[in-house]
Parts: sequence; C-alpha cells; structure tokens
Amino acid sequence: MSDTPDQNLPAEEQGPEEQPTFARRSGMWSHGGSGDTSGYGRLNRDLAMPGRTEGPFGEPFDTVVGRALEIIPSLGDARVLFDRGELTIYVPREQLADVVRTFRDDAHLRFEVCVSVSGVHYPQETGAELHVVYHLLSYTHNRRVRLEVTCPDEDPHIPSVVATYPMADYHERETWDMFGVIFDGHPSLTRILMPDDWKGFPQRKDYPLGGVDVEYKGAKVPAPDNRRYYS
Repeated sequence: MSDTPDQNLPAEEQGPEEQPTFARRSGMWSHGGSGDTSGYGRLNRDLAMPGRTEGPFGEPFDTVVGRALEIIPSLGDARVLFDRGELTIYVPREQLADVVRTFRDDAHLRFEVCVSVSGVHYPQETGAELHVVYHLLSYTHNRRVRLEVTCPDEDPHIPSVVATYPMADYHERETWDMFGVIFDGHPSLTRILMPDDWKGFPQRKDYPLGGVDVEYKGAKVPAPDNRRYYS
C-alpha cells in the first residue's frame, strides 16, 4: 500500500460529461425497410451531443486555454471539450471576430493559419441547429485548436473571419453554399459549388435526396429518394 499523499498523485483523466440522448439507432443503416443485410443488425447506439470537459487537459492544451482565459475573460463561461486528444472551445458568435484576431496576434497563442471552416447541421439542437467549426494551426508553437460557433436556423448569421484569415474566403463560401450560414462581412458571399440559382442547402439533414433515375440497357437504378431502405 502506497503512502504517497493524495496531492502528489497524478490527476485522473476527466472525460466529457454525458449529455441527454436525443436518438437511438439500431443496425448498420438505422432505417426501416427490407432488413439489415450487413450483419450488424443487433448494433445499438445512443446519440448525444458532446458535453463539457473540466481541466486539466495536459500540455499544450492547458497553456492554450489558460492564456485564452487570461486575455479574453469573456470566454470564462465558454464550453470547453477535450476528447481524443483534441481541444474544442465553443465561442459565442458575437465574440468570434475578436477571439480569432486575438488567437492570431497574441505571442503566446499565435494561431497564424485557419486550416478549414466547415458546417454541421444538428436539427435536434433547438436554437443552435447550425454549427460552424474553425480549425486553427500555430506554426510558431506547433499546436492546433478547434473553435466552434452556433446559430439558430431562424437567424443563420455568423461574423466572417476573412479579415483575420483571408484563406477562409472560399471555406466560408462553401459553408454558405452547403448549409446556408450567412457570414456577415464576407467580401463576396456567393455559391461556389452549386449553380447561382440553386434552391436550398444540400448538406442540411432535412434536405431531400432527390436525384433522377439512371437507365442502363435492360436495367434502371432508381433515384436515391426512391430506393429501398435498409433497417
């Protein structure tokens, strides 16, 4: 039996807090219909949104969070998630422009590059259905951090970060094109993948699959929304 004082023992790793389950999926395809032919028919999964993680997270993540809270006190109530070795900080959308500018310019953070901007649609998260995710990279300190911002379907506006990260220009256009998030202040927020007169946003989960039947000699493949389902 060890006599090591408790305060000298390594801290136990804290996982994210559990969130309420919003759906339960069974089988590989999670649809009703003709039966699961995958061999995973008894697979059951509870779906829940990510929770909150309390520090310490280990280095360099403690340094990033500590410095961010030191120079941006308004992030004190922000949700922080540390999972699978990756750090996510949830930023209120009205603070996004100031936060990314500080993350880029502060010598102790120095996230010079926005690697990507992408959207996610969670229809079940009332009041925060649309998420925009920013992956930032520090060449100076060889670190990465993820910032995540939410907005509701009824008010899909988020400030553009192009003034701070010019490389985010096309990423924001694609997120608008696919998810309908309006980036206020973007220099030219137009469609980049779909035609200019396209209706709707194809990567939202409530967007119909649509499509057309494809005919071959002696066979026809139905459009996606007319194909059979696998449960």
